Amino acid sequence: MTQIAREAAEVASADAAPDVRLEQVVKRFDGVVAVDGISLEIPHGSFFALLGPSGCGKTTTLRMIGGFEQPTAGRIFLGDQEVEGLPPYKRDVNTVFQSYALFPHLSIFENVAFGLRRRGVPKRELRSRVAEILELVHLTGRETAKPTQLSGGQQQRIALARALVNNPRVLLLDEPLGALDLKLRKQMQLELKRIQNEVGITFVHVTHDQEEAMTMADAIAVMNQGRIEQLGTPTELYERPRTAFVAGFLGKSNLLDGTVEPGGVRLRDGTLVRVEVGGRTGDVAVGVRPEKIKFGGEGANSLSGIVREVAYIGVASEVIVDTPAGGIAVFHQNAEAGASAPPPRSNVTISWSPEATFVVDQRQGEGFE
Repeated sequence: MTQIAREAAEVASADAAPDVRLEQVVKRFDGVVAVDGISLEIPHGSFFALLGPSGCGKTTTLRMIGGFEQPTAGRIFLGDQEVEGLPPYKRDVNTVFQSYALFPHLSIFENVAFGLRRRGVPKRELRSRVAEILELVHLTGRETAKPTQLSGGQQQRIALARALVNNPRVLLLDEPLGALDLKLRKQMQLELKRIQNEVGITFVHVTHDQEEAMTMADAIAVMNQGRIEQLGTPTELYERPRTAFVAGFLGKSNLLDGTVEPGGVRLRDGTLVRVEVGGRTGDVAVGVRPEKIKFGGEGANSLSGIVREVAYIGVASEVIVDTPAGGIAVFHQNAEAGASAPPPRSNVTISWSPEATFVVDQRQGEGFE
């Protein structure tokens, strides 16, 4: 166990309070409500993601936790300490920004050691901590290099090392992978998760990328228009979304309007979809993920239709089927050579199980997104 991990474990054992707690936090800018009364708790040692589209309030929430913005109303706690009004440098948090904000004239060693020197950490301990954190981010041996001599992924890891070496209670990540290309971004997602597991420090990560959040986070708060639409594990949010927004934002969903009746939901074309409605009544939307649908009528729920279009996307082909109930997207897995998807204009039957089906409030729009 590293020194940072040992210190993080001591914090957890000494303090049972959540590392971050928000109570009815509101933020207004010139009359515009950016964050609208959100409450949440983030336990120690978790990798927590704030996920949502641009303008949903996720970055403003992160900035309020870090002290870069002050709430209009509500309370923010780090552990047992209420921190509204405290500047960033008086809060036990560090932030990694998308721009990295490294000092170009300083070596990698001095970039990482900067915060320790400001705190007056003894030289021997300083060198030990910097060496340990550089080993953690796999950059041992690059101590004398300058930031401009490193790749974007390496610069991102240096920014992470500089934030972690001070052993904050919470590390805030403000879309830190946004400047990287797709392949490097995916590599760094796994690296961030590995590092968080090793150090045991609470990470709070802001992103608009649902795949990024689901890859790394233990828990995700999906935000929309300043509020939390749903909070849960990646599996809970994906398999059992509670709203049409969550169903559409986390991956692709087929949503078809209908009305609850005994046994399930009656679609507009008269088809009964068997599903557990969870106490809902009246008009709803029934949902199913494209990868849960199969060609053929073996499933308990089925619809017939005509293939409108087919798009090859590598591991699968996306097939759009027009049915009397609406358009349905199906992911046909390209698992076997020669097993091609049905061609356009072909008549097909699609089916899926009740267990793969969910129900949300009805919404206007197309049957899939």
